[in-house]
Amino acid sequence: MAKRVLVIGGSYFSGRVFVEEALKRANIELHVFNRGKLPLSMDGVTEHVGDRERPEQVRDAIPALEWDAVVDFCAYTPVHVETLLGNLRGTVGQYLLISTATVYRKTTQQPVDERAPLLDGPQPELGEYASYGYDKCLAEQAARRECERLGIALTVLRPAIIYGYYNYAPRETYFFDRLRAREPIVIPEPGASRFNFIWVVDMAHMLWCCIDEPRTFGETFNLASGDVVSYARIVEALGEITGKAVDTLRLPAEEIAHRNLPLPFPIDEDLVYDGTKIDRLFGFEHTPFHVGLRESLKYYLMVKRREAVAAGAQ
Repeated sequence: MAKRVLVIGGSYFSGRVFVEEALKRANIELHVFNRGKLPLSMDGVTEHVGDRERPEQVRDAIPALEWDAVVDFCAYTPVHVETLLGNLRGTVGQYLLISTATVYRKTTQQPVDERAPLLDGPQPELGEYASYGYDKCLAEQAARRECERLGIALTVLRPAIIYGYYNYAPRETYFFDRLRAREPIVIPEPGASRFNFIWVVDMAHMLWCCIDEPRTFGETFNLASGDVVSYARIVEALGEITGKAVDTLRLPAEEIAHRNLPLPFPIDEDLVYDGTKIDRLFGFEHTPFHVGLRESLKYYLMVKRREAVAAGAQ
């Protein structure tokens, strides 16, 4: 019997890759619910259009069916969770909340596992993103309350830095843009900052491992590769991929901050997360970093070629 899965979001980045990977699987009945700004128009996907912040649209747009799983890619606040689960008709077997590793407090103990302390308030030093991590904490709390009230199994996923196809955030593209423009890539000195990622396709596969899997009910998992990298390692990997020397500019972290250079990752602190809990559960092997980066670069160059062709046709 086919598993009936409802995806909240699904048009952008990790949600879109999740949908694409679903279409490669047998016995999946896939539905998506979002505002319809970027229709998928894919065979095998039933699309429902509505705004999750409008209770009546959740009730009216999503059919009353027996959902084996609801995978929520765009719950950023507790109200998002409450409005969805409180107005979703039919029955839900499992709710998978895509949270973030940003929910953890700053710590010098690395890697950070699922037992680490969570934020207890906003982070003003992050400017416009001050409330992001704390709101995600509150969303997790709301999910636990609502799922307990409604008798729904909950699985919380906390991805580290996600990279790969359809990424709209200026992460790996910072390096690709400079590589393409033959401009030097800034490397912070003394180069102590380390971090780890999750390849977007690996993330999709891990989510599918969790769906309708009782061992994940009531659990929280970090999603993070064991490959710990730095700015220097990214540049080294790009050299391996392109077979060319990559021009770099090494600057102290203070100078980077003074110049207000928009580097995409930390320049003076570690952000390393422990993803072994879920890896051990499923015997999951991550895509090596240089392979994921190579595929990301290929996708980036394909997009740039299409943009150039489109511009030339105007």
